[in-house]
Amino acid sequence: MGTSVGFFGRQRSVHEILGGGIDVMLWRRRDITVGILLGTLAAWVVFERSGYTLLSFASNVLLLLISVLFVWAKAATILNRPPPPIPAMHLSEEAINEVAVFVHSLSDMALSTFHRIALGKDLKLFYRVAICLLLISIIGSLTDFLTLGYTSLVIILTIPALYEKYEDCIDRYVQWAYTELLMYERVYAKYFSKAKNWILEKKKLL
Repeated sequence: MGTSVGFFGRQRSVHEILGGGIDVMLWRRRDITVGILLGTLAAWVVFERSGYTLLSFASNVLLLLISVLFVWAKAATILNRPPPPIPAMHLSEEAINEVAVFVHSLSDMALSTFHRIALGKDLKLFYRVAICLLLISIIGSLTDFLTLGYTSLVIILTIPALYEKYEDCIDRYVQWAYTELLMYERVYAKYFSKAKNWILEKKKLL
């Protein structure tokens, strides 16, 4: 795609918006994308068929890894051979501070959103959050975390590529749906305002 005006006046292509470093999502590096999908599918099938949970699988893998490395290191000492080539592992203070700042900003945003909704200051925000939570609840009742993770990965690796390919057609339908939604929102706001005024008048008469 070029730089034609898209939905909401967007003038950049999907590749420019997402960044040049995520060619995997747009299938510009097809071998890597297919490899990720097949590897994730294989892991999902293994988990589903074997009955392993993610926690038990990770624990067993780590147990096997440290056991092999421990035996390797002891054998290397006895046989006067070099130890396992394991680099020194540590987290820098800068990295920890960046993570702390990121978590702090997300927490502040979540608390601010909750505060605005709890005080009834933003009706649109309330509807958006309520719909998102309802969708999460419905999806959570229909599937497990592992399947949800695999499905999310498939969506991430397919939706951007499909959108880039059929961008103009999708933009037209989304623009039409957005216009219809705005119309229904105005109608709802009108009736909501009338109902609110009617309730206030009833309270004044009591």
